[in-house]
Amino acid sequence: MLVSLQWLKELVHIPAATEELTEKLTDSGSEIEGVERPGEHLSDIVIGEIKAIDSHASRDALKVADVDCGGEGVFRCVTGAPNAAVGQRVPFALPGGRLADGTVIGEREFDGVLSSGMALSAGELGIPEAETEFGLLELPDNAPVGKDCISWLNLDDTVLDVAITPNRGDLLSMQGMAREVAGIIPGAELREQPLPGLGDEEWPVSFDGLVIEDSGCLLYTLGLAEGITIAPSPLPQRIRLARSGIRPINNVVDVTNLVMLHWGQPLHAFDLDRLPAGDIGVRSAAEGERLVTLDGKERLLEEGDLCITSGGTSIGLAGVMGGEDTEVTGETKRIALESAVFAYDKVGRTSRRLGLGSEAAFRFARGVARTKTMPALAQALQLFREQAGARTDYRPLVSGEPAEPERTVSLRRSVLQRMLMQDDLERAAAILSGLGFAETGRSDEKRTFTVPAARLDVHIEEDLVEEVARVEGYDKVPSRIPPQLYRPGTTGDMVSVTRRLRETCMGRGYLEIVTYSFVAPQDVEALGFPDDDVRGRPLPVANPISQDQSVMRTQLLPGLLKALSRNLRSGIRGPLRLFETGNVFHRTGNGHCEPVRIGGILSPGRAQLALYGQEDFLSVKGDVLSLFEAVGLRPRFEQAREPFGHAGQTAHIYIGDRLIGYLATVKSAPADRMGINRPVYAFELDLEHLAGRSEVHFGSDLRYPPVYRDIAIMVPRKAGARELAEMIAELAGEWAGHIQLFDTYEGAGIPEGAKSLAFSIAYRHPERTLNDEEVEVVHQHVREELAQRGYQLR
Repeated sequence: MLVSLQWLKELVHIPAATEELTEKLTDSGSEIEGVERPGEHLSDIVIGEIKAIDSHASRDALKVADVDCGGEGVFRCVTGAPNAAVGQRVPFALPGGRLADGTVIGEREFDGVLSSGMALSAGELGIPEAETEFGLLELPDNAPVGKDCISWLNLDDTVLDVAITPNRGDLLSMQGMAREVAGIIPGAELREQPLPGLGDEEWPVSFDGLVIEDSGCLLYTLGLAEGITIAPSPLPQRIRLARSGIRPINNVVDVTNLVMLHWGQPLHAFDLDRLPAGDIGVRSAAEGERLVTLDGKERLLEEGDLCITSGGTSIGLAGVMGGEDTEVTGETKRIALESAVFAYDKVGRTSRRLGLGSEAAFRFARGVARTKTMPALAQALQLFREQAGARTDYRPLVSGEPAEPERTVSLRRSVLQRMLMQDDLERAAAILSGLGFAETGRSDEKRTFTVPAARLDVHIEEDLVEEVARVEGYDKVPSRIPPQLYRPGTTGDMVSVTRRLRETCMGRGYLEIVTYSFVAPQDVEALGFPDDDVRGRPLPVANPISQDQSVMRTQLLPGLLKALSRNLRSGIRGPLRLFETGNVFHRTGNGHCEPVRIGGILSPGRAQLALYGQEDFLSVKGDVLSLFEAVGLRPRFEQAREPFGHAGQTAHIYIGDRLIGYLATVKSAPADRMGINRPVYAFELDLEHLAGRSEVHFGSDLRYPPVYRDIAIMVPRKAGARELAEMIAELAGEWAGHIQLFDTYEGAGIPEGAKSLAFSIAYRHPERTLNDEEVEVVHQHVREELAQRGYQLR
């Protein structure tokens, strides 16, 4: 925010030099990013009056003017300004004077005419925004001839560029900055600022009132100004706006901007005669609704955007920008003046989504106190009376409560001691009082304060401690070493299992990446989740950075696919393995949950590396098995379906009966959308169900050798081997050791639609060596039981 020091001194007495003020503001949290003195090069410029004008004898475009500069004398100068006229009062640079760009004015001859000094334009004074027409800067008729023009126009001002933190919306105003300075500068005192009153007459026009349909409008007031004359603002106001970084437009728009800068309360003026109907309303936009804003651009609105309406038709984006159809023009005679407060989250979301920044949106997104609404409206209406000849004696329309809910917060001596290493409650109370906190209760160990209405950032005791610390100085807080510095630390189950899995992934050749938790809605839609799948209904971000990051991810896969795509576009030809650990976000009834996942993705590439061999679905399954071995668990894979996975190459992964993840070959559609034209394999596991569930057991060595028997069974082609192996283990009993599938056969001798599975069974006794007869009895029992259950043995 640009702060005019002269304007600030009108509101608060500052017994400190500019250097001390900037240092104090920076130390208290409002960093000064720059100090500008726009008129520092100006010198020897006075107010002159043009007494006579003659045409130049040989150059038609030039005029010769006699300028009376009071005690400095009368100077004859040559000017090319088309608006130069007798009786006009203008800034005049005396011979030897300097302009804003450092140019020194002397005497110069123009085809036989000696020009001494120079009548100046606004640009030559360094305020081009203040001019209303091309040529000389016209001063008011009451400008004192011969007086120093630099000081009379306040061109010797100092402008502070103050960085306001997002929580201090109260500082986005001259009043707020004055209160801050009064609280941090010893001896500074706020100056008395009389507030204008509001009229109480009924509106002389047919108007149905206010229709507020959305809770995002906390307070709405509407004032009326009749018989207004649109014209340029007075020169001092134009200069003040220019110094504050706002371009002057006319006396109506300029008043709304000046009052906004003064109070921090955005205002908006509607041309009353251009409203579609005799009412003003606030509602949520309909999906797909369109509005042409003041900048001439058509905006596509979404549900949740706050609209200002008249007769149900949108005429503005609440808190962001007005509509083109109701803007103030040179023919405007009646104005409906809006002074309102809108929910900061809704205004901020709309402004960011549309990329539509404005001074109003900047303030509303940081919070505007409702107590500013009526004073700002009253001051603007008063300025309309004084500068535009308007009649404003009408009672404003109000919807909502103009007062902020009262907040009281206590500060304890013990908390002050614990956080700041000092317990001077009296000193703390004095600091808070200077910042506008009213003490409402006290005891030896505690003080209670009423929070100023404008301080929307203060709610808890720690906020009061922060206020004391920033004014007192963070450098005053003693340093201390944390107690028990050398106590051994411990890691929880989640940290431990995550660490082991990360190490395993890196050992298998995967590179770790970190992606945003925010994704584009299209990234989720591309995975093809059905409507009843929670993964297809992502949570929206309240204040998205951009439309491409407007929802929370429900899987790690979209981020992994994007990272893979970026790496492939960079020219990588070989295999690429990426993994990530992080939260995903799922809806749960009225709330949401944030499970922690580990996910990986693999692209074989065009050139295979000998280190890995042939990369395919089964090699990635081996990677997943390695992860489970790292945490001592045995997973179960079951063929399944995922909307983004190829049928027949998609599996769900279980620990016991709990589904904890998937393994899939990614379909071409989501991969093609990311520009990936290679095979892609992906997996994702829920870490919360892996932590603390290690099943690693230690025992004695197996001293006695196994006895092996093979068995081949004919089964339907779609049958899985895992279920059959579990059945064999159950039938073989306690002697059955490792059971290994070693052959799958389809072809000659096997019926159509069937296949042969061959298993090797290791029989072992823990205390002695088994003989062939004992093993044969058990193995024959297994064969007979399988035959009775309908299996054909080979």
